[in-house]
Amino acid sequence: MKNKMINKILLAVVVAVVATSCAKKLDLYPVNDLTPEKTYSTAAGYKSVLAKIYGTLSITGNSGPAGSPDISGGLDEGSQVAFIRMLFNCEELPTDEAVVAWNDQTIKDFHNLKWTADDPFLKGIYARPIYNITLINEYLREATDAKLAERNITGTAADDIKKSRAEARFLRAYNYWVMLDLFGKSTFITEANAVGTELPGEKSRADLFVYIESELKAIETDLATVKTIEYGRVDQGAAWALLARLYLNAQVYTGTAKYTEAITYAKKVIGGGYSLYPDYRKVFMADNDKAKDEFMFAINCDGLRTQAYGNTTFFVHCASGDDHDEYGVGGGWYGYRGTKGLSDLFNDLSGNTDKRAMFSTTKYGTAASQIAISDISNFDNGLHINKYKNVRSDGGAVSDSKKDFSDVDFPVFRLPEMYLIYAEAVLRGGAGGDAATALTYINLIRTRAGATPFSASDLTPVANGLQNILNERGRELYWEGHRRTDLIRYGLLTTNTYLWPWKGGVASGTAVDSKYNIFPVPSTNRTANPNLTQNTGY
Repeated sequence: MKNKMINKILLAVVVAVVATSCAKKLDLYPVNDLTPEKTYSTAAGYKSVLAKIYGTLSITGNSGPAGSPDISGGLDEGSQVAFIRMLFNCEELPTDEAVVAWNDQTIKDFHNLKWTADDPFLKGIYARPIYNITLINEYLREATDAKLAERNITGTAADDIKKSRAEARFLRAYNYWVMLDLFGKSTFITEANAVGTELPGEKSRADLFVYIESELKAIETDLATVKTIEYGRVDQGAAWALLARLYLNAQVYTGTAKYTEAITYAKKVIGGGYSLYPDYRKVFMADNDKAKDEFMFAINCDGLRTQAYGNTTFFVHCASGDDHDEYGVGGGWYGYRGTKGLSDLFNDLSGNTDKRAMFSTTKYGTAASQIAISDISNFDNGLHINKYKNVRSDGGAVSDSKKDFSDVDFPVFRLPEMYLIYAEAVLRGGAGGDAATALTYINLIRTRAGATPFSASDLTPVANGLQNILNERGRELYWEGHRRTDLIRYGLLTTNTYLWPWKGGVASGTAVDSKYNIFPVPSTNRTANPNLTQNTGY
């Protein structure tokens, strides 16, 4: 069995937090059904709440896949308040990497780049990080030295709780980064805010960037040293990785480039003792905890213990149809595929040796006639992706014998991303790195994939090199929640510089309003909290 904190701790309803999406409570603070005095009376209580905090990234409530959701208010628990699934919809569906056949409410508006402030899916992804942050704030309020002393929690137990405060602060910073990237601003609350007595304020994109940066730097020495904490928890490597990602996108987030800083923190991760797992294809299988030396942080998923319809269970079901056995599940959902824009990154698929070209061939094939999308609602059209598989590389049985729920862990930060951040930041003029090392890092990735190594000419001139790095990011990181952010950084998401099938709702692709580089703050949140402002154009 995987050595996971979530698997070892009962995810009990220690703190039942109620956050409704339509009531004013959403922009106040969730209310606890159990008092802090009861919940945090023992060290075990603290550990269970910490497990719940981590669990908010993989599960949606306290009753398995459905029935007791963390967030209600008319939202679907499986599709609209699940962290991984909604992050995927926001980061992948608006791009060349994904289209969806379903007609669930407004889901097609994502690829069409025409969402509005009333979109129910956006309502969910705005609510989820704020719910997570609220839970974290409560934990931090109750984990002070004074509180522990008051409850007679001492010795090793007290030390462990004190160390966990840095983990909680990292997870809060990560949730705020999601808000920064998607919405460009956020409802803002910390443990310093009084509970339920006032409406929260809002932080702008620039101010939120500074807050996230300062939090990550503040906890850097408090987190466990790299690769010394149990798998599934965060350490210094996760903080460095998030800082590297934050700095790579600083020009977009704040208007000021920080490529030197991106290089600095990418180098910290690269020098931290991580290594590429030998086989790329096994990095996304049911026992991918074996690839933990490649991960700075992975969200743990288990077919028995973290049952949800919005973690990696979504990946293995949504991409499969009649070929569901290939994905290790009992049935397909006939939903998501990629476009020709993704397949073009791998050139001639029929003869490609790049192991990252993980596309279903059992039923749907990779012929150009099948990749072309004449009808988005027809699942047979498009590039069928089987990157995630609920199948163990060692041939063993998965946790869920019915194969309804996935064991695949979701890698939030992987070493290849750090290599690519280093390379891009060097080409964009950051100091502290060099093109020769950048080339070496890219070729480590390509060599593992069985792809032809780059030569120095592939990184020159700069414009050509940057395009090749973007393409390499597409090949290496597709369906991992990066593409929208990457295309925005390159000025390609909304412009006519790069068109892909059905961009903007047109078969051949079309440019759209630049306002779609950022999502609107949901109308219901602004109605509930007049402190929140709307993004331009919505």
